[in-house]
Amino acid sequence: MRNITIYLALSLCLLASKLVAQETFESKAKAIAEKITSITNEEKSNLKTEVGEVNLQLEKGTITKEQAEDRKKKLAEARAAIIENRIAVAQLELKDLVQKQVDGKIVENDTLKQGKYSLEFPSLKVKDKSKDQNQVGEYRTTSQLVFATGFNNLVTNGAVANSDFKYNRSSFMEWGISFNTRIFKNNNIFHFKYGLTGVYNILRASENRYFVDNNGQTTLATYPTELRQRDTYFKNVFVTVPLFLEFDFSKKQFDKNNNRIYKIEKGFRFGLGGFVGYNTNSKQFLSYEENGYRINERQKGNWNVPDWNYGLSTYVGYKQTSLYLKYDLNPMFENNVVKQNNVSLGIRFDFN
Repeated sequence: MRNITIYLALSLCLLASKLVAQETFESKAKAIAEKITSITNEEKSNLKTEVGEVNLQLEKGTITKEQAEDRKKKLAEARAAIIENRIAVAQLELKDLVQKQVDGKIVENDTLKQGKYSLEFPSLKVKDKSKDQNQVGEYRTTSQLVFATGFNNLVTNGAVANSDFKYNRSSFMEWGISFNTRIFKNNNIFHFKYGLTGVYNILRASENRYFVDNNGQTTLATYPTELRQRDTYFKNVFVTVPLFLEFDFSKKQFDKNNNRIYKIEKGFRFGLGGFVGYNTNSKQFLSYEENGYRINERQKGNWNVPDWNYGLSTYVGYKQTSLYLKYDLNPMFENNVVKQNNVSLGIRFDFN
């Protein structure tokens, strides 16, 4: 999923910009890609060294074969977690680079300033034949980069109060691309908004607990060792298709000939709709110390999380920024006696 995220970000970047001279952006993107490769190779090399030390202990007879296999497994899991965490930092750099490019904040070098090359930053317009050739303004269908983040939790018995999960540490993140189509040719209020996004839903249990599959029931249990709260969490990853009816109250605009101009995200707006998503993976990360060593354990399974999820969502805001709320209609865990539904509240950005 990490590689998919990287490829998605790069693809969105290519859609967002048209480079006549590519030295500035592409060199930075290439450097980040090389950093990710370097991180992977470095950690694999470290793992090889650690495994070699375990094999040496096995040859000397200081540990048994079963102990050696167990240590190798834990070492591999720890290195995999380190790779994932280090690559996450590089991903944030890449995301920041993409956003700077979309905003036109990439600084040109001296060669560009001398006029030898030029940079063009279009606004992700999608051509629509339904636009009148004499009309000034945006096409009826435009595209946006979407990014949202905020708090995530579970609604239990219809309430989110007294939750088993930490309010300030449980979070969500969503990013992707969306399309906005003005429904009526000469009316700018009603819009149909749709797209494709990736979603991370993260839960951090309170009181040193973690999820267990107990005879088909996914419940929380107390872990026997003190967990490091910062690196212990449960994560679901979804690919979703959001659908909205958007009401855009941007002020009327006119050209110099007093002809009406249609533009979006220039004022107050809100959207009502829903989403359907597919769960690509569910993972639980546990981190603790044992005999002076830090152990990072990554568990991959389904924990009775359904393959598909669906729900309602809404947002209200001004220009590109809005308050964003999502609620899953289907329970997070199948067949549980206690029904728990995921809910997310945060800030959403639609970069037109």
